Amino acid sequence: NPAASPWPHRRDHSLPSAPASSHPPAPPAMEDAYAKSVAEVLQAFGVDRTKGLSDSQVVEQHASLYGKNVLPQEESTPFWKLVLKQFDDLLVKILIAAAVVSFLLARLNGETGLTAFLEPSVIFMILAANAAVGVITETNAEKALEELRAYQADVATVLRNGCFSILPATELVPGDIVEVGVGCKVPADMRMVEMLSHQLRVDQAILTGESCSVAKELDSTSAMNAVYQDKTNILFSGTVVVAGRARAVVIGVGSNTAMGSIRDAMLRTEDEATPLKKKLDEFGTFLAKVIAGICILVWVVNIGHFRDPSHGGFLRGAIHYFKVAVALAVAAIPEGLPAVVTTCLALGTKRMARLNAIVRSLPSVETLGCTTVICSDKTGTLTTNMMSVSKVCVVRSVHQRPITDEYSISGTTFAPDGFIYDASENQLEFPPQSPCLLHIAMCSALCNESTLQYNPDKKSYEKIGESTEVALRVLVEKVGLPGFDSMPSALNMLTKHERASYCNHYWENQFRKISVLDFSRDRKMMSVLCSRKQQEIMFSKGAPESVMARCTHILCNDDGSSVPLTMDIRNELEARFQSFAGKDTLRCLALALKRMPEGQQSLSYADEANLTFIGLVGMLDPPRDEVHSAIHSCMSAGIRVIVVTGDNKNLYVGKLVRLSI
Repeated sequence: NPAASPWPHRRDHSLPSAPASSHPPAPPAMEDAYAKSVAEVLQAFGVDRTKGLSDSQVVEQHASLYGKNVLPQEESTPFWKLVLKQFDDLLVKILIAAAVVSFLLARLNGETGLTAFLEPSVIFMILAANAAVGVITETNAEKALEELRAYQADVATVLRNGCFSILPATELVPGDIVEVGVGCKVPADMRMVEMLSHQLRVDQAILTGESCSVAKELDSTSAMNAVYQDKTNILFSGTVVVAGRARAVVIGVGSNTAMGSIRDAMLRTEDEATPLKKKLDEFGTFLAKVIAGICILVWVVNIGHFRDPSHGGFLRGAIHYFKVAVALAVAAIPEGLPAVVTTCLALGTKRMARLNAIVRSLPSVETLGCTTVICSDKTGTLTTNMMSVSKVCVVRSVHQRPITDEYSISGTTFAPDGFIYDASENQLEFPPQSPCLLHIAMCSALCNESTLQYNPDKKSYEKIGESTEVALRVLVEKVGLPGFDSMPSALNMLTKHERASYCNHYWENQFRKISVLDFSRDRKMMSVLCSRKQQEIMFSKGAPESVMARCTHILCNDDGSSVPLTMDIRNELEARFQSFAGKDTLRCLALALKRMPEGQQSLSYADEANLTFIGLVGMLDPPRDEVHSAIHSCMSAGIRVIVVTGDNKNLYVGKLVRLSI
């Protein structure tokens, strides 16, 4: 029903099938689109920004050239090749030869039954175990390449023939105009062409490891040898929009995307012989030469004895001494060496698999023993990539010392499970009874554009939007609601889906949002005008230095009164902020409110003055539980750990020290 669609003239249609033809490989993505203006990029693809591509353009000019927007599936190695690959080793080949010769000699000596098969069977069992472990590990490694497909979008909102359509993301082609908004997974590499909101922010941590979202813009950049971070006008496939709406033109699909380049780099990785494999190959070669030399020498030395009457003739004598030479060769082969090596590597591989490590081949386990430096990404590797509020600072009272109160919050995931503790580490039974915590919950729920939801398939809580804003939503759930003595236990009776945002929905239903001032780089803050029971209140959040500079009053936690913000209190709050950001390495936000004239329906930047300070929240991207012991293990083994991060230098040093101690 077109009338029910939020888009004007929207209709759903599928891409016409392209005629079968043999074309050369797809042209590469427009790699310098970031350095060109919007008009130049659109002209290069021959697309009208108001109409998009026509069906004929898609079929004739693009679909047949570029193919589908999907990462091509790697041609899996046939099972029989994987099996044969496990026997492509000199020592293994020598061992196979030894087993065969051992069996033949046993038969020639008249041995029958189990005796003839015993030694060859043991050898072949060892080789079969070696092959089985190798095939399993390599199969698991190949599956890991396909995990990149999980980052691909399913559908996209595309402008074609002058109207918007919802199409499978696989049917996008370079030149398509695509619209994205909050929560959208970017379906292809795209160049920004139009901003539909005040700003657009994208979470591209999967590419750059940045824990903060990145602001995108329309202007071209002149950076030389630009990396992903420099391409501020490019939306990369697989990243997620966390704020704003915009339109962009597709410049690369499938393998010609940033995600595709990662996959190609993984496939181009050449197998390099490990030090152990090199030593074993050298030993095998040396052993093969020595054994061959001994066999020939023994056989040649005994040529004069070939005619001995006891052998029954020259030919029988030659065969007899050949059997002697072969027996010496078999005796010289260390049958136990491959077995011991394989067993040790298999045990190492199994142990690493339990720790979710992917091992492509058994000998690569040995390289860990030669490691002297480990370079690790920080965000999402050493940390959980889930922001959470860990500390809150509020003003207690201006009439007694200490002026401020500090609370700590447990829980380091997006799950709304955790408790609030005071400075004496006593758990607060009813946090909403504290005026400042109550107003912090209100501001965090209302001055927020993110969403927290429960995913029953993954059995975990997930975010849509900025990580910092989702952390505030989780804080709201931990604070709870006022007026109910049974609130903590009552919340636990909800389903996980209801519990995800129950308290947030309560405040959103209590207040009616009227107007929003989006975050901007110059102001470093965001404000929202809300109405409740004939009262208009503006809630603000942002960088502490920006918010506190606009505050003239503070909210007291003892009695909920509002008093003037003196220089002494300001200095105390500044000291707390520096402690949070410096010593504790927390990302800080300040929250404030302001009563507005009754009936006001809009906000301006001038309204962000004479605010009442509510509190300061400090949040972190917590390290994983196992990081502490892992770093100590590396240091104990003499391995240098290098953390690759885009953090501020001082912030990074503080985090690394905290991870290490």
